Amino acid sequence: MSSATGDLPIIADQLSQLKQFTTVVADTGDFESIESYAPQDATTNPTLIYKAVQMDAYAHLLEKAATLAEKENRHGSELIDDVIDHLLVLFGTEILKIIPGRVSTEVDARLSFDKEGTIRKARHIISLYEAQEVKKDRVLIKIASTWEGLEAAKVLEKEGIHCNLTLLFSLIQAITAAQNGCTLISPFVGRILDWYVAQTGGEYEAQDDPGVQSVTQIYHYLKHHNHKTEVMGASFRNIGQIQALAGCDLLTISPDLLKKLQNDHRPLERQLTVERAKVEPIQKMVVDEKTFRWHMNADPMATDKLAEGIRKFAADTDNLSDLIEREVID
Repeated sequence: MSSATGDLPIIADQLSQLKQFTTVVADTGDFESIESYAPQDATTNPTLIYKAVQMDAYAHLLEKAATLAEKENRHGSELIDDVIDHLLVLFGTEILKIIPGRVSTEVDARLSFDKEGTIRKARHIISLYEAQEVKKDRVLIKIASTWEGLEAAKVLEKEGIHCNLTLLFSLIQAITAAQNGCTLISPFVGRILDWYVAQTGGEYEAQDDPGVQSVTQIYHYLKHHNHKTEVMGASFRNIGQIQALAGCDLLTISPDLLKKLQNDHRPLERQLTVERAKVEPIQKMVVDEKTFRWHMNADPMATDKLAEGIRKFAADTDNLSDLIEREVID
């Protein structure tokens, strides 16, 4: 396509270019941001919901969640937990009115080492969506990639409840998720980079960014061995990381980085392809619990970041609980 003067070709912005070979997912709980960038899917977490619910624009959702929870005749901490569940689902339901695809809703991080608790919570979340007339195919249940979380996801997937395995920092977590038939995984990029910068004090360009390398390795393994599990790169610190993973199945991107991509009109080249993955010499691995735990133990970055992520999500859930108790229950 040429410009009106016929002098220069018009190059689409990088967000539009990225959408040609990667499903773009908005990483936010802010409806206006989601609408602005027209992503296919959206994902939330306790941190994003905690921030969003403090905005005047979303106060009505907190009030509605409290009203719905109070009808279930629970008290104390059980009532607060119910308000949170309803709140997450109401946010997800509103998001699904804007996007054509799926929304990810997170299981309480405090259940990260409780297989049966995770299963119960996931089923409950799906039942709340169904009460809002949302079909379960439009929902991904986000679960931390602990051994217990991965085992819970295996059960849920067999029931037709689709799972998004989050806080994923290593190949062994990805292989286990794929082996368990998980619908989608969210390997983190920026948090991996953070760990290496803190350990080494070094600076990394996109091509040698350890987070980019991790997601590339995971993508190549899953595609080489024909796993159906989708790979969604997450937790970006700059658009260079996104550009280096162009072609990944999905990328979940914060509004500030979506805006930077939209304002960048340089050509964007696809980096990840199934064809490239197929020619990589990658040996297949079968994972059991002992193998999983050994590989996690041998990877200090993955172990540190998984534990830290669970603590942070749990802390934001606690903050959300405090806010509900303070402003709604009292």
